Amino acid sequence: MAGNRRTYLREDDVHLTDVRCGSTTRGWSPLRPAPVFGLVLLRNGVLRGRVDGVEHVLDAASVYVERLGTEQQFAHPLGPDVFTEIVLSEPRVADLLGGDPTVPEGLVMVTPALALAHRMLLSRARRGADAFELGEHTARLAAAVFARLAPARVASGRPASAAARRRLVDDARAVLAAEPTIGLEALGRTVGASPHHLSRVFTAVTGVTVSAHRDGLRLARVLDRLGEGERDLAGLARELGYTDQSHMTRVVRRAAGLPPGRLRALLTSLEAVDGEYAQTVARAPGPTDGRGTGS
Repeated sequence: MAGNRRTYLREDDVHLTDVRCGSTTRGWSPLRPAPVFGLVLLRNGVLRGRVDGVEHVLDAASVYVERLGTEQQFAHPLGPDVFTEIVLSEPRVADLLGGDPTVPEGLVMVTPALALAHRMLLSRARRGADAFELGEHTARLAAAVFARLAPARVASGRPASAAARRRLVDDARAVLAAEPTIGLEALGRTVGASPHHLSRVFTAVTGVTVSAHRDGLRLARVLDRLGEGERDLAGLARELGYTDQSHMTRVVRRAAGLPPGRLRALLTSLEAVDGEYAQTVARAPGPTDGRGTGS
């Protein structure tokens, strides 16, 4: 299909792609089996689908849930479309649906909360959020879509007790404290939970996302190293798992109110005045729920 595709996340279990379809064909595409489990969230245009012989209309107020192996073909009655595509592995679908990868039939209509979560995910991606944060928020959006089809199955992976939830969160925090550069998939495997269930439980227990907590740990290490006079900011960014130095600078500036170079001067100068410290504290954000961090 002609057009532009920009992939923001390409992990083993999940892909996130912004698609600007250039097709001008109004007729049906060739009939082909769906090669993946996927979600298509249209942002502009109208897409007609024929799935196992049944016709559907997709617009910005609905989500097309692509089921692996179904026979499908598409038409573009209004010309080119713009949509977000989330591709999920079979194990990830099973994680989101209580252990069963069978995706139930049904039409998913977009709620205001889904529409906002979709755009916030794209905003994070466009601002350069790393794979950890994008993976967490992509899983949250996919789970929210599946919850419209099978709410009981999506909720079935929750730990059975408050004590179990607390243990899961404590285990994750311990792993992150020791290895703040660990990926989301690896963190989930280490603590024995899918990334989605870990994210949901972590936020419920702590009030922040896993990625926001990880960013707090990394910020603490950045500040300590700057206080020791660290000057190799590119090396520090690599060591702590930031995408690059500019990524670290954006995150640190947003969290602490100053870029790393200014913070190093503030933390190492014996002549730093109270007024500059007070201004820095005033500029720094207050407590956060993790939305918009880490990008």
